[in-house]
Amino acid sequence: MNPAINSASARQRSGGPSPDRNSRTRNTDIAEVEREITALINRSTQELRLTWRQLHHTGPPLGLSRDLLIRALAHQRQEQINGRASHTLRRRMQRLAGEFDKASARFDPGIMLKTGTTLVRQWRGHTHAVLVREDGFEYEGQRYRSLTVIAERITGAHWSGPRFFGLTKRGSALVSAEAG
Repeated sequence: MNPAINSASARQRSGGPSPDRNSRTRNTDIAEVEREITALINRSTQELRLTWRQLHHTGPPLGLSRDLLIRALAHQRQEQINGRASHTLRRRMQRLAGEFDKASARFDPGIMLKTGTTLVRQWRGHTHAVLVREDGFEYEGQRYRSLTVIAERITGAHWSGPRFFGLTKRGSALVSAEAG
């Protein structure tokens, strides 16, 4: 009986998988998905509806154009390979879509903070640091869903958290920027 071989170089010499095999497989998967998405364009509308029915066990929404049907099927295939967007990102997209649906005169998605960013604010001689996390914020070892709660804890009064940390423009600055 032969002992198990754990060395990567021994696996390469023995014809076993090399360490780069996963990245090659991933590239092959991406190329295959791109071919599948390109093939969607050449399908008839009826074939696209059938594909939708197979995925969702119901027909596509009434009035969904051929273009949107192709885009939705392509998106679903990409999600199958790459995974879904994070809960935080999906929630933000829903909020932005809701604001856009209100048909407001201005649409400002606001500042998007990257996970790992540290926000620093001086307040009454003390420095306060907040760490941006994927699921909210961390201040003094505690997690919070909003900056406003943190700003209120620091100041003892109600503040807009993004304004307190300098992430928004004041109303007068917005008016002057639009006028200029």
